[in-house]
Amino acid sequence: MASGKRILIADDDPDILDLLEAYFKRKGYEITIVVNGKDALQKAETGKFDLILLDVMMPYIDGYHVAQEVTSRLGADAPRIIIMTSRDVAGERGIAMLSGAVDAVQKPFTLEELDRKIAEVLGK
Repeated sequence: MASGKRILIADDDPDILDLLEAYFKRKGYEITIVVNGKDALQKAETGKFDLILLDVMMPYIDGYHVAQEVTSRLGADAPRIIIMTSRDVAGERGIAMLSGAVDAVQKPFTLEELDRKIAEVLGK
């Protein structure tokens, strides 16, 4: 089980949000969801999250800018960030790292693949 680790999931696709929220709640994570970059930045600054799953292409503020703002504003207290993108992850990984993310996953991904990546990032 995930022992109450807190994850913020930011994506503008309601189907993806529903799927990820249901799956990771069953795994024992505390989940908060938002549908745009502005809300993701606000929640990240006011909540104590262990991880942010952050879509790249979202309304108001894109995922890279959210990651950059979160890591620069919160510094050492910033949660770990995994970027989710439908673009070629090989080309996007460098941009993701420069923005403050620790990793990137390419959509579509399997829930098991994402679960493994989250476990790695959170040190399980």
